[in-house]
Amino acid sequence: MTILELKDIYLHFGGIMALNGVSLDVREGEIFAIIGPNGAGKTSIFNCISGLYTPDRGKILFKGREINKLSPYKRAQLGLARSFQNIELFKGMTVIDNLMLGRHIHMNTNLLTGGIWFGKARGEEIRHREVVEEIIDFLEIQDIRKKAVGTLAYGLQKRVELGRALALDPQVLLLDEPMAGMNAEETEDMARFILDINEERDVTVVLIEHDMGVVMDISDRICTLDFGERLSLGKPEEVQADPKVIAAYLGDEEEI
Repeated sequence: MTILELKDIYLHFGGIMALNGVSLDVREGEIFAIIGPNGAGKTSIFNCISGLYTPDRGKILFKGREINKLSPYKRAQLGLARSFQNIELFKGMTVIDNLMLGRHIHMNTNLLTGGIWFGKARGEEIRHREVVEEIIDFLEIQDIRKKAVGTLAYGLQKRVELGRALALDPQVLLLDEPMAGMNAEETEDMARFILDINEERDVTVVLIEHDMGVVMDISDRICTLDFGERLSLGKPEEVQADPKVIAAYLGDEEEI
């Protein structure tokens, strides 16, 4: 079953065509990777899906519903969450507080009741904090839960950002280069968490990543972009053997 679909998406910035008629479908329950050289349009696709960009033409469908005109907030309420290529956390706040921000779309208290923090408001915050604590355990960051995010190592900050996205209870999780800047051990841990999120938490994952070893190992299907156009879409072994992909991104055939 298709959970997310892009139909003939066009996006330009002045004279630059960022996306040129891109179509793809993401199936429920899979890990779907988008790869391509720098400037191929990968993050532009994520920005269109999450509502930061509005395509010039084409449709974006989530569970069969067109979401082109929905705000990013409404898309998050439907079950779309994302992380960013550059970490977008509140560095002066603790890990717990950053993750609690991911629960805001599920909270029903208003400014008055939240400020008083009594009765229903208090009970609601306690319930949401329990969800956050479960995510902290899942991501194995118990020891840093009360530390300010800005004091943490880069790899841990990436893990916290993943946790904040999970706090939204997404059905589809968009991960923009989650392994970027990590060492081998951190990359292995992040790949394990992505697999566990997909398998244990039943979350569909759409992944942008330059680490081809990770992409080929954990992805069910891969879409390759180049200069805003789709080159190929298929299983890892199919994409890896595609001459167009080899020429555009993966290098000489002898090196594969």
